[in-house]
Amino acid sequence: MKPNTQQLSDLTIQVRRDILRMVHAVNSGHPGGSLGCTEFLVTLYQNLMERKEGFDMDGIGEDLFFLSNGHISPVFYSVLARSGYFPVSELATFRLINSRLQGHPTTHDNLPGVRIASGSLGQGLSVAIGAAQAKKLNNDNHLIYTLHGDGELQEGQNWEAIMYASAKKVDNLIATIDLNGKQIDGTTDEVLAMGSIRAKFEAFDWDVIDIVKGNDIEAIIAGMTDAKSRTGKGKPVCVLLHTEMGNGVDFMMHTHAWHGKAPNDEQLENALAQNYNVGGQLDY
Repeated sequence: MKPNTQQLSDLTIQVRRDILRMVHAVNSGHPGGSLGCTEFLVTLYQNLMERKEGFDMDGIGEDLFFLSNGHISPVFYSVLARSGYFPVSELATFRLINSRLQGHPTTHDNLPGVRIASGSLGQGLSVAIGAAQAKKLNNDNHLIYTLHGDGELQEGQNWEAIMYASAKKVDNLIATIDLNGKQIDGTTDEVLAMGSIRAKFEAFDWDVIDIVKGNDIEAIIAGMTDAKSRTGKGKPVCVLLHTEMGNGVDFMMHTHAWHGKAPNDEQLENALAQNYNVGGQLDY
């Protein structure tokens, strides 16, 4: 049975706490984008994706997810652990030497749930397209989901992949863009303005939808359900997910400053105090 909205909200709070503790413990990591994508990834894994028991790299008979903007590994690891891929206790090893939970996801340590190494930006969509075409060759009707940063779209390889996906009618693919308008050095407009991302994807013949309230669980469910309904119709689907970097922690929101900075002890306590729900089961 899928969790209800309240259960998803409670889990979102727990995942935020995981993110904050993980980056604080090693004074390293990327909390801003992780917090901004928490509702999305919790909802994707707990409500939207069709997943099978256990984990294998072939991924036959289930939906697959590829994280392209791998620096938001704290939210990815937390959601994977909270979804049963590996023990929650392993989150305490984040970014430690010989840990399977490195700052950017890797595959050589065989961490369940991780299908590609994604430290280098701009490559995830190419891999996802290959997986989507493999699904078609295997007569597997499940979907491929990806997540990308908006600043990541400044990498040229994305646009080769975007052109290829539409030309080859890769219509079992839903690519979500975390549209928060911020990256490590400032706003995306300040670093390298991209104009209308919607217009660009549409010009490349993708089907594009917006989730304007990208940090609202009900809006995510509605928008992604709409996206799923558009698959199988000859076009890849792009979801523009409008999020707030650092969402859920007031002093991390509305700024790019927390893209890659860990909170100190006082800031951690402040942030955790903002993410506590007595109705939820907060156990880490």
